[in-house]
This record gives sequence, structure tokens and C-alpha cells, in this order.
Amino acid sequence: MANMIDLVLTVCLVSSPEICRKEHLYFESRGSLFQCMILAPSEIAKWSSEHPAVRVVRWTCAFPDKGRRI
Repeated sequence: MANMIDLVLTVCLVSSPEICRKEHLYFESRGSLFQCMILAPSEIAKWSSEHPAVRVVRWTCAFPDKGRRI
């Protein structure tokens, strides 16, 4: 399995901004978390356009938990 990066989004409902949840976007690592930070805005924009009922309020890049199923 390729090395993966976890782009963790905190998203809140547009209609109820106090209701938030985490979303995890996984993609192949291109070398480092810094590279993820550079590439993340375009991934977030793409995801956001497909999910208009929620708004991304925070995001970060991380290596996935080893025990987490992708």
C-alpha cells in the first residue's frame, strides 16, 4: 500500500453552523505533510463544491492512524 496522507476537514452545516463534524480525505502522499498543505486548498475546493450544505471551517494534514481503515 502506498503512503497515504489524511486531509482532516472540520465542516459545519450552513443551515446550523453550530453542528460540525470531521471529514477525512485520503490521498497518496507526495512526500511530506508540507506538500499536503500546498495541495490541500484545491482538494478542499473540489470537495466543497460537491458538498454545498456544509462549510469547511478548519483543516489540517496528518498521517493516518495505523489502526484506522481507509
